[in-house]
Amino acid sequence: MLIFIDIETTGLEKGDKVVSIALVIVEDEKITEKSDLINEGKKIPPKASSINHITNEMIKGKPELQDSETFKLLKLNNIYDITLISHNTKFDLEMLNRACGFVWQGKIIDTRRVSKHLMPECEEYSLQFLRYELKLYKDEKEKIIPHEALSDAKVIKQLYESLLELASKEEMYELSMKNVLMSKFEFGKYGGRYIEEISMLDRGYLTWMLNNILDLDEDLRYSIEYYL
Repeated sequence: MLIFIDIETTGLEKGDKVVSIALVIVEDEKITEKSDLINEGKKIPPKASSINHITNEMIKGKPELQDSETFKLLKLNNIYDITLISHNTKFDLEMLNRACGFVWQGKIIDTRRVSKHLMPECEEYSLQFLRYELKLYKDEKEKIIPHEALSDAKVIKQLYESLLELASKEEMYELSMKNVLMSKFEFGKYGGRYIEEISMLDRGYLTWMLNNILDLDEDLRYSIEYYL
């Protein structure tokens, strides 16, 4: 069984909460889709709403994560031989763990990290960028709404199926657990420039990043440390 998951949140900081969760479950030829809006007691700021289009009015009266039918379905299938597939798995699982102590027991495939390994020259690795870069939209049979949890879970499924042309499922398990040596900065002050180049031109800036950005992407941290 494969479980494709996506969550939407009030933001990216440690105090932020889940506001939506969606699953696309594939078991043999059967596909099950499930999603819920979530109310964890934290107001959704306008910036988050501008991305996921979920408002405070929409989550009024909605259940907490652990009481939602979607989470209950995920918990029911939290088994060692089932594979959870998401785009930036570490973030998703950390958010679920903070919300209700959830720890995934099965296998994991992170399509974002796998994409970094298999397509090192790609400009960026956001889900929507890869959707267009790989022309996944050509196979969509229904309307996809970016940053809507169920739509994103469906795109993750498409991305996984596309990546199968480059690596087997077993290879993706290994790549998902392996740090990526990135060659370029994806964004920020030196976006698009080579990390090795910046390590020679502005070593102090890279050292500052390592010491001061506590939630620095672990692959970027690994790469900076490598080049320093």
